[in-house]
Amino acid sequence: MIAKSLQKVYQIKVTLKGSRPPIWRRLLVPSSVTLDKFHVLLQITMGWSNYHLHLFVVNGQSYGEPGPHLDLEVMSEQKFRLDQILQREKDSMVYEYDFGDGWEHKIVLEKLLPYDSKMTLPICMKGKRACPPEDVGGSWGYYEFLLAIGDPSHPEHEEYVEWIGGEFDPEHFDIDAINAMLAQCFKRGPSGRP
Repeated sequence: MIAKSLQKVYQIKVTLKGSRPPIWRRLLVPSSVTLDKFHVLLQITMGWSNYHLHLFVVNGQSYGEPGPHLDLEVMSEQKFRLDQILQREKDSMVYEYDFGDGWEHKIVLEKLLPYDSKMTLPICMKGKRACPPEDVGGSWGYYEFLLAIGDPSHPEHEEYVEWIGGEFDPEHFDIDAINAMLAQCFKRGPSGRP
């Protein structure tokens, strides 16, 4: 992210579609961030591990990593900035991660804020609930997992506890850990800019 080209700060809300109760994050990001870096930012803030393919979809146009691994035509996410895709408040797009599990996220531009050199960017401002585990089987599989892990008498309880490696708290959300990972990944300078 190039600080000199930064003109606006975007307040973005990311909601995992189909999650009940909602799993969401509110972020402040530079408007000039490229979609490939925005993907990394989403992986960190949501809690995914970047094991799977992903796409951004806006008005029927797909953006991602072009290559033989995708069966559809995509625009290169490295060549597009967020401010070229989302331009006005309430503009939105879909971010899909893991085509097998089909995790779709609704991304909404909530506010356009003026750039302030004292801001630390990118940053997660708020959020609710833990991200589902990787490869749990999409929304349906996640809710089956929650039922099993929350009930010691469930026939699959022990199997899921072993699979997840112990406890899993669906309400857990550690904003400090997320922001520490963002700071590490985006190597902010002394002014707080990436």
